[in-house]
Amino acid sequence: MENDDEGDAGTVRLKGDPTPCEPPAHREGREAARDPSGVYREVQRSAAFREVRGRYRGFAFPVTVAFLGWYFGYLVLATTAPALMARPVAGALNVAMLLGLGQFATTFLLTWAYARHARLRRDPAALELRWAVALETRQGPRTGGPVPPARREAR
Repeated sequence: MENDDEGDAGTVRLKGDPTPCEPPAHREGREAARDPSGVYREVQRSAAFREVRGRYRGFAFPVTVAFLGWYFGYLVLATTAPALMARPVAGALNVAMLLGLGQFATTFLLTWAYARHARLRRDPAALELRWAVALETRQGPRTGGPVPPARREAR
C-alpha cells in the first residue's frame, strides 16, 4: 500500500490497484454517507474490499479442498484397506498411526500458513479499509490528514 501523493493526503492505493481506497467523504462530488449501513455497503462495493476478499478466498478455498481431500482419503483408506493400514512401519508404529499423525502435523502447518498469509497479504489492506470506515462512522467526514500506515510485524 502506498499513499497517493497526487491529491488528497487521506487516499491510499493498494499496490497494483488503480482504484484508491479512501473514505467516502474524500471522493469527488459526493457527500459522506452518514448512515453506517450506507458506508459499509459502499466499502463492500469498493475494489479494495474485493481485493481483500479475493485474497482470502484465493487461499482459504484451495487449502480447504486439499485438506478435506487428504482427510477423507485417510478415512477411505482406514475403512477400505485395513490390511494396508495395519502394516507395521517401525515397531508398534503402523501406516494408520503415521497417517493419523500426519493429519495433526498438517493441521498445525495449515494453521501457521493461514496466519502468515493473513498477516502478510490481507491484514494491511483490511486495516486501511477499517480506518476509512472508522473515519466515516465514528468521526464523520474528515477533510484530510494522513492515513496511519499499516501495522507490519517482522516475523
